[in-house]
Amino acid sequence: MARPACFATIMGMDSLAQRMPYVTAFPRALGTGMVISTPRPVNTEARDRMATFIATYERTLSRFRTDSLVAEIGRAEHGGGFDFPDWAEPLFGLYDALFEATSGAIDPCIGEDLIRLGYDASLSFTVDPGSAEHLGALRGRPTWGGDVERHGTTLITRRPINLDFGACGKGHLVDLLAAPLAADSAEFVIDAGGDLLIRSAEPIAIALEDPDDATRAVGVAHIAGGAFCASAPSRRHWEVAVNERTHLKIHHLLNAIDGLPVQQTEATWVYVPGPPDGQAVGTPAGHPTALADGLATALFTTGPEALSRTFPFACATLDAGRHATISSGFPGRFL
Repeated sequence: MARPACFATIMGMDSLAQRMPYVTAFPRALGTGMVISTPRPVNTEARDRMATFIATYERTLSRFRTDSLVAEIGRAEHGGGFDFPDWAEPLFGLYDALFEATSGAIDPCIGEDLIRLGYDASLSFTVDPGSAEHLGALRGRPTWGGDVERHGTTLITRRPINLDFGACGKGHLVDLLAAPLAADSAEFVIDAGGDLLIRSAEPIAIALEDPDDATRAVGVAHIAGGAFCASAPSRRHWEVAVNERTHLKIHHLLNAIDGLPVQQTEATWVYVPGPPDGQAVGTPAGHPTALADGLATALFTTGPEALSRTFPFACATLDAGRHATISSGFPGRFL
């Protein structure tokens, strides 16, 4: 589930440090690191519980670990029944909804395509010979809707399936870690490599990073409550020589139907409000960061109009021609 840092950065860190001066950091969490800012210190016992849960989460869902449950599913020659922890059910439910809303373009079975394209456990970035004949659901790769039978948190397969939960997994972990924080603190900010969950009395300014130049911003948003996630291929891409004159840019944001990297979109930013009053973060209906994380990827394959029929969110996008679009309700603007 390793993912490069995304394209949203908190502005005015000095102001945030004054209001929430205590920082709890997990530098290696999910390959990008996680920083939690709070107005009061997180005690040692709570921090240790978080660290233990992060390790459990990775050991369960990471396809980059040979000892994970996901890796076991990928090695099971004849498939089998695989029992996940209860906390995984909302994540699986979100993938059910995304698979349907995108007509299969978002699919955790895309792990096989990512491996063939070089985004494997060793990060070889070397495309397997003959990959073009096997990529995507169109060429017979297993699908979440057709080859994985789900009963709550039990997944049943009948052949090896390489799952990748990276589209929503980081946001899902943020929401799960937020549950005890929300019970203890009126304010906090969780920053997981640019994927943000914010509960703040005052809006926090967030820079929309230019995908072509990490030192520049193309816009700014202001968030007081809710999740804000972004996605772009710029920091995790590699090239493959088609011939002496042509090189194809490969990245991790694929359309699961054909298994190919999406080329039309450069960056997406998604805002999802926090859970309704009385609904705690981390409960089945309270996963705004998982949803924002997944939609930031889904917007590479599916238009916002189609996604908005199923999910509540606001977004901004930048296409390959540098044309910017922004939806109603998005708490920011382009510069």
